[in-house]
Amino acid sequence: MGVSRRALYGARVDSESPAADFPADIIGLQVAEHGPDARVVTVRGEVDTLTAPKLASFLHTQLSAARVVVVDLDGVDFLGSAGLSALFEANELAARERRALRLVCHSRIANRALEATELRDHFTFADTVPDALKNSV
Repeated sequence: MGVSRRALYGARVDSESPAADFPADIIGLQVAEHGPDARVVTVRGEVDTLTAPKLASFLHTQLSAARVVVVDLDGVDFLGSAGLSALFEANELAARERRALRLVCHSRIANRALEATELRDHFTFADTVPDALKNSV
């Protein structure tokens, strides 16, 4: 099973947006294909009101292309309510489309956000990315 990687993408902000002063590398998203039916999305940086739409769009794209999408949140420095919403909506989409969204999360900050909002029980977690990929649909 080959793995292909795509480059790390930074969030882009419309130059007329009030958020245009934020650095373009506030969020990093990378996808690795694991065969035709599995993708691993690695998230780094801050997932907030500014960057959550980028994450949501990215996850929707991956869920339309693969039956299993693993989201590695280990590199997340901030996970706000908009980011939690993007993850929750992607999880709901996966369930409706009979696909799987699995989270790998050892980020203390991301785990705290998931626990404080009582959203943790709504997701499927794996200890590692390989573990999350073991039971691909």
